Amino acid sequence: MENLRSAMKTDVPHDDITGIDTAKTPLSVLLASVNPNDPPTPTHTMAIALGSNLGDRFANIETALRLIEHPRNLLVGIDDAAAVSVVNTSFMYETAPMYVTDQPRFANCACLIETNMEPRSLLKLLKSIETTVGRVPSIQNGPRAVDLDILLYDSEIIDSRAEDQRQTLDNLANELVVPHPCIAEREFVLRPLADMIPEFVHPVHMKTIRTLLGEVLRQPNDEFPMLKVTPFADYLKLHQLPGICPVPSMGKYWSMRCSNDRPTKVRMMGTLNATPDSFSDGSVNNTLSAALSYAVTSVRQNADIIDIGGYSTRPGAAFVSSKEECQRVVPIMQAIRSHEDQDVRSSLISIDTFRWEVAEAAVQAGANCINDVHSFTGPEYPLTQASAEHLLKMREMAHKLAVPVILMHSRGDAGSNKDYSQYKGGAQEGVRVELGEKVEAVVRGKGGVRRWFVIVDPGIGFSKTVEANCALLREASSITANTRGNPLAGYPQLIGTSRKSFLGAILERPDVDGTYRGRKTQPKEREWATATSVACAVQQGASVVRVHDVQHMRDVVAAASAIWSY
Repeated sequence: MENLRSAMKTDVPHDDITGIDTAKTPLSVLLASVNPNDPPTPTHTMAIALGSNLGDRFANIETALRLIEHPRNLLVGIDDAAAVSVVNTSFMYETAPMYVTDQPRFANCACLIETNMEPRSLLKLLKSIETTVGRVPSIQNGPRAVDLDILLYDSEIIDSRAEDQRQTLDNLANELVVPHPCIAEREFVLRPLADMIPEFVHPVHMKTIRTLLGEVLRQPNDEFPMLKVTPFADYLKLHQLPGICPVPSMGKYWSMRCSNDRPTKVRMMGTLNATPDSFSDGSVNNTLSAALSYAVTSVRQNADIIDIGGYSTRPGAAFVSSKEECQRVVPIMQAIRSHEDQDVRSSLISIDTFRWEVAEAAVQAGANCINDVHSFTGPEYPLTQASAEHLLKMREMAHKLAVPVILMHSRGDAGSNKDYSQYKGGAQEGVRVELGEKVEAVVRGKGGVRRWFVIVDPGIGFSKTVEANCALLREASSITANTRGNPLAGYPQLIGTSRKSFLGAILERPDVDGTYRGRKTQPKEREWATATSVACAVQQGASVVRVHDVQHMRDVVAAASAIWSY
């Protein structure tokens, strides 16, 4: 039987990749070389389910996860050596209540922890956390600020009840039964477990988590469908408990269907470049008044989020210091957050940066999300020890802030490193492997970013040929497809094609019979070409499209969504 610890390892099968360039050091090796090992105290692996349907649901769960790692703050007389580390998390879900249906919808997820604590002590810790976060006595399966259940403890089978009391589930109060006796009937438990340990064999049912989930999904269900959600942090509203970092309010969130991993709504990201040299709109929005005007107009044109950047990523762009980058973007965020229009003031903002100092300053100024074109490893390519150090600093910052992060595939300079011939599946396979390696490093291990905060971006226009960009766009759904061994399976996907040079290259080509000779275009002349790529992104199931012209691309998204039956 596969144990819980080994089930945590989900390497990409070797037969899916051919000819990998072994001269490039894997990121995992680089990380091991720069990240000092913690003392090897944890000896057990445990799965915990978390749920909340009262108050600030997602903030309640984040608070509970932070408290789990501080057992000595909550339990009197506990061994000083007691250690608990959250090492993996599932996606976050919104679910209909089960058993008692007349109550609000739940936020549900699960995590894996490594610990040296015994099951009874862990149960006491979880009950103490529930009380600390605000759970009060209620009816069984009733509403609660937070609920934490032990699902698995290694591969052990534990039942603290007397043998003659084990024929019912009505006597579980203050008792410990592991595996949790209701795992096999609860989609809201099996889905999160399948995100992390799909091949783990349940020690009682002797079936994998993947198999158990499949059996539940084949049963008729007319209830509200489970939705995968991405909560957004609001650092203007904080929850503070002693001994842990402040947790931001998380009242806003986006959702996508679990049945086909398509969003309930394709979101629109407006692009605000506060730079003098961006490829499309340099010097257009690099004054505070112009930037604020773009933001206000975009919000009123129904942009779902505004992406603000202060450092151009175009090839050959001038170097900008972190201080200058902050000076470009922070005042814009402050102006948005103090705007007289409530819709503008409360709009979602992302900060487009690869620097942790800029990202943290922006979040503290009102940004809700971090958009990193280098997916936390910085601009160097091939990856180096400096890349690994950069990732650890970005990950530490993002973990502490508890904000969504958009991780994009790139290979250093956007105009270089376009050869993917070492991959059997070309650029698509290269993106899955290379971006997948970074995402795994960001999400897994102690101090990782919660899986539900990650959105992935295949990096169209960055280190890809025209043909590779077209192939990626045409097959974008395969990047996050729920196939075995795909490290990007299930993640929401952002696609950004707006006005990019590969569209200009296509427009410049003559057609096959020579009746059209092609034409050279400036970035602003590529809106019709952008529209076709946005429609394709919608058809491929993108959760977010990043655009410059919000109003017209909103029309494209609306029409394409109707055609593709969103």
